[in-house]
Amino acid sequence: MKASQPASARQLFGNRVVQAIMVSTLFLQIGIWVRNIAILLFVKAMTNDDAFAVSLISVAEFAPIFIFSFIGGTFADRWRPKRTMVWCDLLSAVSILGVLFAMTYGSWKAVFFATLVSSVLSQFSQPAGMKLFKAHVPEHLVQTGMSMYQTLFAVFMIFGPVVGTFVYQSYGIETAIGAMGVAFVLSAASLAFLPRDRKDEAGKTKSHLKEDIKAGFRYVGSSIVLSKLGGGFVAAGLGLGLIQPMGIFLLTERLGRAETDLQWFLLVNGVAMIIGGMLAMSFSAKVSPAKLLAFGMVVDSLSMIAMGISTNYGITLGLQFLSGFVLPCIQIGINTMILQNTEEAFIGRVNGILNPLFMGSMVVTMMLSGVLKNAITLVPLYVVAGVLFLAGVAVLAPLFKLKGGMQPETEQKAG
Repeated sequence: MKASQPASARQLFGNRVVQAIMVSTLFLQIGIWVRNIAILLFVKAMTNDDAFAVSLISVAEFAPIFIFSFIGGTFADRWRPKRTMVWCDLLSAVSILGVLFAMTYGSWKAVFFATLVSSVLSQFSQPAGMKLFKAHVPEHLVQTGMSMYQTLFAVFMIFGPVVGTFVYQSYGIETAIGAMGVAFVLSAASLAFLPRDRKDEAGKTKSHLKEDIKAGFRYVGSSIVLSKLGGGFVAAGLGLGLIQPMGIFLLTERLGRAETDLQWFLLVNGVAMIIGGMLAMSFSAKVSPAKLLAFGMVVDSLSMIAMGISTNYGITLGLQFLSGFVLPCIQIGINTMILQNTEEAFIGRVNGILNPLFMGSMVVTMMLSGVLKNAITLVPLYVVAGVLFLAGVAVLAPLFKLKGGMQPETEQKAG
């Protein structure tokens, strides 16, 4: 096994599709983090720290996931993936020119449009990238490839805010938005090195869109793996939403620390994700994605409960590290299971169904978390969040006996 791992790593790094997608993701992450931080700081400055105006940034970023995720996934299944990704990046870059023009001759509020457009287009581009991964990466390398992908995201969780803050504070909002446009163009250029789309990758465009949508829901419903994943997504989203806005209160009320200490929590979490992602890359081939996902969710749930109970800053910081350490296991397990258990023709629609389940349930409990905190206090809130994660593991438990790969009954029913 040890002898085969370096060969597998060389095979993965030498894969033309993996190389192009990773370089594209690198440029996209630079653009996204410059966008997120620069627009956040700019809007705060222009509105004198108006919380409602700042919240609109999140609305512009996350609302398209609900509205366009399934639509984007359906069209990604109908269109050629390479062409879809390149055009999405180029259209994002063109929209940046429109934003700069509007800011020069119109209103500064056009900055919200930059977030909205790139977020909408990502709902078409992301599932197209998953389709390419499915088509061109050998199945035994998928889980390792997902580990690389998630580790890159973890790196930017640490360095992204630094880059975004530097660009905005040094050069201003116009340069920051211009840098976004350049990043999108470079991403599109790197995707040019992808293999040509196969002629049959245009999808069965003769079918009606409505029929494609119905087929997507039937496909997920007919698959044991995907339907159980959907249930796990809902449970995890409900739990995460409860505590997502509560970190600042955990610091100030439970631990008696200053608000500024939140940056150390985020830093510890990001470092832990990088370490966890690199370790997961080394042993992911030995562990089934279902067990990897369950391990991450169990440890995360226990960490949540312990963080809510703890009154010691050092212990809570250690638990935050542990939570970030296992997060790549959850992300890698989810993406690998989707790729291994979904036909290439349905990748976009499966993503478009499962992602809103998670995001929607998370937003529901995020809206209720403040009211619940006042009603039952902080400790029970964290305990309930941990229990919901454990409930998600219980939903996924039947999948532990499956060895991965597409289930025969799924292919038959989908057909």
